Amino acid sequence: MNRIKLTVAQAIIKYINNQYIKTNGIEKKFFEGCFGILGHGNVGGIGQAIQEQKELKYYQCRNEQSMVHSAAAYAKIKNRKNALVCTSSIGPGSTNMITAAAGATINRLPVLLLAGDIFAKRNVSPALQQLESNFSQDISVNDCFKPISKYWDRINRPEQLQSSLPEVMRVLLSPAETGTVTLSLPQDVQSESFEFPIKLFKKKVWSIQRLRPDKKIIDQAIKWIMKSKKPLIIAGGGVHYSEATKELLEFINKTNIPLAETFAGKGAVKYNDSHQLGAIGATGTKGAVKISKESDLIIGIGTRYSDFTTSSKTAFQNKNIKFINININEFDASKNGALMIQGDAKEILKELNILLKNFKVNKSYSNEIKKLNLEWDGIVSNIYNYRNPKILSQGEIIGAVNNIIDKKDVVVCAAGSLPGDLHKLWRTKDPKGFHLEYGYSCMGYEIAGGLGIKMACPNREVYVMVGDASYLMLSQEIITSIQENLKLTIILIDNSGYKSIGSLSRSLGSKGFGTRFSFRNKIEKNDFGDNDSKEKEIKVDLAENARSLGAHVLKCKTYKDFEHALKNAKNIDKTTLIYLQCDRFHEVPGYSWWEVPVAEISKMSSVNKAHKEYLNHKKNQRFYN
Repeated sequence: MNRIKLTVAQAIIKYINNQYIKTNGIEKKFFEGCFGILGHGNVGGIGQAIQEQKELKYYQCRNEQSMVHSAAAYAKIKNRKNALVCTSSIGPGSTNMITAAAGATINRLPVLLLAGDIFAKRNVSPALQQLESNFSQDISVNDCFKPISKYWDRINRPEQLQSSLPEVMRVLLSPAETGTVTLSLPQDVQSESFEFPIKLFKKKVWSIQRLRPDKKIIDQAIKWIMKSKKPLIIAGGGVHYSEATKELLEFINKTNIPLAETFAGKGAVKYNDSHQLGAIGATGTKGAVKISKESDLIIGIGTRYSDFTTSSKTAFQNKNIKFINININEFDASKNGALMIQGDAKEILKELNILLKNFKVNKSYSNEIKKLNLEWDGIVSNIYNYRNPKILSQGEIIGAVNNIIDKKDVVVCAAGSLPGDLHKLWRTKDPKGFHLEYGYSCMGYEIAGGLGIKMACPNREVYVMVGDASYLMLSQEIITSIQENLKLTIILIDNSGYKSIGSLSRSLGSKGFGTRFSFRNKIEKNDFGDNDSKEKEIKVDLAENARSLGAHVLKCKTYKDFEHALKNAKNIDKTTLIYLQCDRFHEVPGYSWWEVPVAEISKMSSVNKAHKEYLNHKKNQRFYN
């Protein structure tokens, strides 16, 4: 009477359907759907279990990597309060998920993978798509998920679910430890039945704890802040996930401490706030780079201090620099020898707002920040209004999109030079209006990520900005957006190749070698570098490719064409792709450094020159403990 007979797959789906989360007094399901491709490794197990129940919505997709990207984007815009499941068949179906699964863990985003696996009974061995090992039979390609998963388990017996499934939820809902969770499911075990205890499937309502900080550490932080002359806040993604934007705004208004933002933190404060310096680090604004060099106290909130944020350890040059790190994750809180305030950002900011009382930074410092904010706004306007009569620049394109879309709309991007330019130039008006995957900087994320965002907030328009190279990697989820009636507006920028790494290659003295989409020719054979301005391009009609996938297509040549297309796209009720070409050599100015090693010796004088510059930059690297 106290048990129910189900297959392992049916038990997993039944359990998932009964997991709820309560936040701000509102109770809702944690899992809101499942992406998948059903093959021989999951069709008779997880596929059948989803088919016979009516609660967990199934989304068909075209590529296993992109479905995990979509799930990660969905979780990000939901501030990690909801998640999607992704299921795959065995072998390549599973390993196709690895790239995006790594991205989800790096970006601290909850995604549950139900990966099909080989036969646990070993009666069929080697199974189709099985990796054989000559030193162990207890191994499969799914073991590759171990280093990129925050929790990994292989279910070889039905009763193992009773201990594994609660662990799945514990990790997915942990603010400090969330990321990819992988359940490896042998295809024969998925279909086995077992009498499970009924109580395993009772409705479970989870609450996410908001951990309070240690009082002694807070008191020490107050003393450091009070003594500082040029403090600077770095707002990371944790500000959003903690839903602490209101408390952060109160904090900067109270103290006049300026703020700069990481990729994940952008939008924490509106772009035109007088305390706002904008993007930090290697892709930072002129003002943020200047102040970070001079600052004597960095207050990091929810940031993991990637090399872009720290300009490869060259951003902070004050010899008396100190760090206060506010972070739920001990690992991130401890970085740079910081005073660690481990806990929830929202709760910590609330306490700081009370305890700091009447503290304000020096008026001259505050006035300098206001001046830098206005100066940068003028620089952005000049870049937005630059007009190249022959071909559009990337800055112009960003400006047109920023000027035309509505406040609540979302721009999404991931890899190439676009994210860095967006980080610097985008005028954020809404905390969720700027969605960049730059923890992993994964090409192909854009359209799949846009799909996940649209699923999470269907009432917002989603603008996907993507370069031609990234588009060619993963464009097929256009079909999924059509199938699910989830409209995206895709701005496809044709750079005739890898614009970002072409620029990077030239900066290293390598002349853009191997970055142009061009025919093999004599120039490449007779020169150490491409000289890509003279190469003969391969002509591919990417607009027609998008049309063939079901998108409505608008092709543009001029800035006015592009403005008109953006306005027209608002009134089109299906996924629309706007195609335009871009000047691959025109770049937005940079103000900081990012370390990419240069060959120590070369026959190319341009490489030798770049190596000397590289060594000069490395002299500014500092390490803190």
